[in-house]
Amino acid sequence: MSRRRSAAGQPRRRISLRTMGGLCLTMAFLLCCPLLHAEEGIPELGKITIRDLQDTGDRPASRAAYTMAAGNTSWRGLQATEGERENFSTFAAARQTPPDEYGDVTAKDVGEAVPGAAAKESADEYGDVAPDSATAAKPQVQIADPLRPFNVAMFHFNDKLYFWMWKPAATGYKYVMPQPFRQLFSNFYRNLTAPVRILNNLFQGKPGYAGEELAKLLINSTVGVGGLRNCAEECFGIKGRNADFGQTLGKWGLGPGFYLVLPFLGPSSPRDGFGFLVDWALRPQTYVGTEFFDYQNVGLFVHEKINSTSFRIGEYEALKKAAVDPYVSMRDIYIQYRTDLIENR
Repeated sequence: MSRRRSAAGQPRRRISLRTMGGLCLTMAFLLCCPLLHAEEGIPELGKITIRDLQDTGDRPASRAAYTMAAGNTSWRGLQATEGERENFSTFAAARQTPPDEYGDVTAKDVGEAVPGAAAKESADEYGDVAPDSATAAKPQVQIADPLRPFNVAMFHFNDKLYFWMWKPAATGYKYVMPQPFRQLFSNFYRNLTAPVRILNNLFQGKPGYAGEELAKLLINSTVGVGGLRNCAEECFGIKGRNADFGQTLGKWGLGPGFYLVLPFLGPSSPRDGFGFLVDWALRPQTYVGTEFFDYQNVGLFVHEKINSTSFRIGEYEALKKAAVDPYVSMRDIYIQYRTDLIENR
């Protein structure tokens, strides 16, 4: 009997290894194939979004579009917990203007007398325009989209999935589960994924942040009753730093490759898709079952995402209302966020 069990168990392990090897080879091909990294040509009409019109004073809508398009329609995009949502908000707030109806309009702009202003103003017809002011803003990062027909189809698939299954499930969950309990689950799942952040901070050459994440893991697992409470931040002010393997590859100099919308997982790229597989292997929840993907660990993942989605129901709807072309806005905002995550954090 023992021989039969071991013999029966070996093929399952081999199949898992073959599957992982195939996925790795596929990702390597997608990253290295030059034909799939073609530059984009003529700008698309859909790129004229609410965010591009921010000089008309409509930045609050673009901020909402950024926050939602950063991934709130998909399972992978919804992997942000409470702490990660703060990062989205911080990034978006940096691009927010005061809630003035017409934007930043000063007394000087409307021609009112300002003491000493006449001496400082230039004789230039358009005022003091610095030579480098036109180029001071950082150019918008673009990403190739050679698989657009497939990506558009997957975008609409994920869109229907959100409205038909994901949103109703999160809404019902929110109705029956009080907010304090949902927060406990959020803290618990975030504590479980600490190894992902610890190792990726080390891989990115940030041992200080890795130490903070390790301290958070130890404190929250003990004083925080198994991670149900975020005592490390609440009591000791230890915030840590979010990090994933896709970001690590970007820190190492590997580009995203091209835009790729995955079913169920949402906006991604070959680099970030491969990074997701590595992060999945670093999650303790992965080893609850006997396979790399099985009902146990996927079920935990689904509950984690439903729980996090319950905190931000309605954001995706705001994105669709604010964007001229939701698909293009999603793609643009996704690459902007990932680029900022790699270059500035």
